[in-house]
Amino acid sequence: MRTVELLPDGATEARVRRVWARLAELGMPSLAGHRHATNRPHLTLTTASEWAWDVRPALTEALSLLPLPLRLEGTLRFEGRTSVLAWGVVPDAGLVALQRQVWELLPEAGNPLFEPENWVPHLSLGRTRSGPGSWPPELLPSELSEPWEGRFAAARSYDSESRTVERLI
Repeated sequence: MRTVELLPDGATEARVRRVWARLAELGMPSLAGHRHATNRPHLTLTTASEWAWDVRPALTEALSLLPLPLRLEGTLRFEGRTSVLAWGVVPDAGLVALQRQVWELLPEAGNPLFEPENWVPHLSLGRTRSGPGSWPPELLPSELSEPWEGRFAAARSYDSESRTVERLI
């Protein structure tokens, strides 16, 4: 599987990493513990099992409108086989349009979570299989209650088979 991801500016990345570190210090599940070199804050626009050989120029063109505004506000929790704590990304019209365009360029994606009407933009903070009580609201870092504004500055693709990333723009 391959992803198309947006990367935040340096100040936003540093802020998210501080939250990761604070969650870990408090003994809560955090992406700070994920040591792979490719681990960094990102927003996934879509996933695909593979890309058609001719999709790259259109994808590069779609992503060329970066940078885009980024606003982090509120926490989200996703429950399923794995529980995820995330920082919500407020979707403005430009981000919504970009996500739809990228999703349409990769029609073989097939993951319903990334269909434009289902997509929930977020930056993941932690994940666990230990259940929904892993992040008591009263213990969450104060930064998560304060809105943050930054920019999406770059794009990449992660290949889950080779565990490598490729810069897209």
